[in-house]
Amino acid sequence: MIRYEHPLNERIRTLMRLEDLYQRAQYFAARTHAQDHHAALLALFEITDVAARADLKTDILQELERQKQLLTPLRTNPAIEPRVLEPLLGEIDKVASDLLAQAGRVGGHLRENEWLMTIKQRAAIPGGVSEFDLPAYHYWLNLPAVARQDELLGWIEPFLPIYNGLAIILRLLRDNGRASRHTAYRGVFQLMLTTSKVAQLLRLTVTRDSPCVPEISANKYALNIRFIGVSGMDRGAVYDHDVEFELVFCNL
Repeated sequence: MIRYEHPLNERIRTLMRLEDLYQRAQYFAARTHAQDHHAALLALFEITDVAARADLKTDILQELERQKQLLTPLRTNPAIEPRVLEPLLGEIDKVASDLLAQAGRVGGHLRENEWLMTIKQRAAIPGGVSEFDLPAYHYWLNLPAVARQDELLGWIEPFLPIYNGLAIILRLLRDNGRASRHTAYRGVFQLMLTTSKVAQLLRLTVTRDSPCVPEISANKYALNIRFIGVSGMDRGAVYDHDVEFELVFCNL
């Protein structure tokens, strides 16, 4: 199965973009080749740009506090497993504390590093980080892998409170939904939305061998999905076959 996720508001869209970039940075930083570490650094630059919103940390803190207020009364609910709830509440408290202790804008430590900002500017130019353009960066890429990893981890660490906060929010969001089965007849599906609480995330699952991908548009009134072909004569056009899929509306 392949799962496609579609955020339905700008806040969730930003959190999902950051989630992807954080995971990419950590993945490449854990590897040892110079090109891996170059990719990790590029991901950090993208995180800095996406996280430039001044209210990002405030948004995450407010949502964590809201979730804590919703979850705390469940301690007295006999249907709730304490060994699941208590670690989650502890995790929320720890992340909120780390975020409150963090001063300045997200990514400020990178913006204050003139050498890194020079690399960031040159990286926006095709081929702009060649060794003759940035000899000091070429030198860094030729350092032992352990030395590069130490610096990368030092640059990643100040981002971790934001990452840990958004990871909790997205986990709770993804877990809070009910799945339903549907069929897109001749590749097209439409659903009128009558619920008073607008979903924040759609999760759509299809079989891996379906030669099509979902193109989703939604507002508070209706959901429209067109499955677009990705191979042969169907590539780029609406897939002219019935498609069975699973759909989950997720809300915090």
